[in-house]
Amino acid sequence: MRHIRSPRPRIAVVVVDCPDPQALAPFYEALLGVSRTKDSADHVNLALGDGQPDLALHRTDHHVRPDWLRGEPAQQLHLDLLVTDLDETEREVLALGGTLLDGSDKPIGYRVYADPVGHPFCLVTPEGLG
Repeated sequence: MRHIRSPRPRIAVVVVDCPDPQALAPFYEALLGVSRTKDSADHVNLALGDGQPDLALHRTDHHVRPDWLRGEPAQQLHLDLLVTDLDETEREVLALGGTLLDGSDKPIGYRVYADPVGHPFCLVTPEGLG
């Protein structure tokens, strides 16, 4: 495999397609404790800080909620969010409009949820990363 010479590319932004960035942004702002750095009807940018890439929500008219269990339509990408307490963070996720996905079975170290428009994401603890 051929490697690119330094400096290596870095992930600057993770872009999530959604039907309405303005409607989805409050979920991630509250869950992650972040603020908007760009804000328009078609695009919201959230600065995660601490050297992390930004999270952007981008409008698409063709968003289809992925089916986590069946895989049809398949998810293309999901976020793993590092937490220290699954139960406490789960209460916050549910209060913000997220849902625990069927089949998650609450294993030790991680659980799978969907944001309000259906993007799967995981809450993981340090032992769940291993």
